[in-house]
Amino acid sequence: MSARPRTDRRSPQRGDQRRSALLTALDELLRDNGGQLEPINIAEISRRAGLTRSAFYFYFENKAAAVAAALEQGYEEVFRVNDILVGAGAPAERIEATIRGLIDFWDRHRHLYRAVLAARSASPGIRDMWESDRQAFIPSIAAMIDTERAAGRAPAGGDATALADVLLLLNERLLERLTYGVELDRESYIESVVGVWLRSIYGSDFPGPGSVAPPRTAASTTARNHI
Repeated sequence: MSARPRTDRRSPQRGDQRRSALLTALDELLRDNGGQLEPINIAEISRRAGLTRSAFYFYFENKAAAVAAALEQGYEEVFRVNDILVGAGAPAERIEATIRGLIDFWDRHRHLYRAVLAARSASPGIRDMWESDRQAFIPSIAAMIDTERAAGRAPAGGDATALADVLLLLNERLLERLTYGVELDRESYIESVVGVWLRSIYGSDFPGPGSVAPPRTAASTTARNHI
């Protein structure tokens, strides 16, 4: 991952139980409050962790920095999901597995994701962190696109880095819609997002020799036009 603004006041140390206790307490409070950060105060976080307010400020500048750090604890899982995307296998299977893996991660951490979205809107530092973390995924995806083009499996196209950026923004928008409770058919949206990725990179919903298109229903065809 590329360098980015830190969310902690100090570098986390292996086995640092106080920091872990604070993040666990925050995670529990966010679950209790449906991902709403505003009603939670630092004294409450510290008390649940069995620590003082000064201990909280030893690690984090504010609540927004703490919630961002809590979400970042799961980012290794997101990088493992990204490894599926840039790995070997049929393009449609890799891309679908990646999108589903990302949504599975969101399902387990939706309370943190909601809180970070709220913090991002109010904190320039969290916005910088968010953007830096997203940028960290772009080089590997762009390299995968260039590799597929060089091997003749994907047609030539525009700048791979810009395309990777746009596709990640699409994923981000899907998670935002899920977070804020927009009524949608999740499977239809997954199918649509996978289709956009495939057509953007490969020019086809079913790239590769021997690919067989699954039956297409009127409903699924309509859903593809919603993105």
